[in-house]
Amino acid sequence: MRRVYTFTNQKGGVGKTTTVVNIAAAMADWGRRVLLVDIDPQSNATTCVGLDARTLSASIYDVLVGEQNVMEVIGKTRWPGLDIVPSTPSLAGATVELNRTADPRERGEYLKHILTPVEDYDYILIDSPPSLGVLTVNALSAAHAVIVPVQCEYLALEGLAQLMRTIGLVQRGLNPTLTLRGVVVTMYDSRTTLSRQVAEEIRRHFPGQVFNVTIPRSVRLSEAPSFGEPGVFYAPHSSGALAYRILTWELLRGDGYTPDWSPPPLEPED
Repeated sequence: MRRVYTFTNQKGGVGKTTTVVNIAAAMADWGRRVLLVDIDPQSNATTCVGLDARTLSASIYDVLVGEQNVMEVIGKTRWPGLDIVPSTPSLAGATVELNRTADPRERGEYLKHILTPVEDYDYILIDSPPSLGVLTVNALSAAHAVIVPVQCEYLALEGLAQLMRTIGLVQRGLNPTLTLRGVVVTMYDSRTTLSRQVAEEIRRHFPGQVFNVTIPRSVRLSEAPSFGEPGVFYAPHSSGALAYRILTWELLRGDGYTPDWSPPPLEPED
């Protein structure tokens, strides 16, 4: 059965796009058919898989405003099994277009209806904007579950309560089956007391809902987007790439599919 996961956090800089792109890449590498949907006007997920958002002739914006069919906008990446519905900066205008819709329910369900006929994938992974606006509501409405990356800084904890309230509102008003699939601890530095304390606090607030692996700070992961590659392909032996492999293995195993792969021990640094 096709699963749709939305990756969201209204705070920027928490590793949200890095997380969704690397999970998508690792899933595809393990034989899953994956569609990455970039609904963030910053278009970072699009860039991370090697597309130039400035030169694309069509994107998710054209689908949202009714000028293109989603099947016409899906693009291939260099990696078998990984396709993308790209974004361009023009997507920022979709917020105005969608907010003109009189019916709030219809306004929040555009993406859900758009993705309904897309059936040829095991996973659809949605990268939402770092905000709680209409695009994020659409991403939550279209998903089976939410994955929340949280950076290991105290300020990153602020706003999580607001995010959970937004998820609750979407559950009550638009998507009653929406669940929290899990929280990902990102940018973890085992050498600092701060990282350890924040990770503990996150696990205390979300008991049983935090993935076991933590994603370390990694220079190699930071370099990968400039080469248009997910980190798991750009630097496959780096600690960051291995952590995302382990995270994907955890996610797939929880969904009933376990790749023929044994998680290696993680080194503390690249």
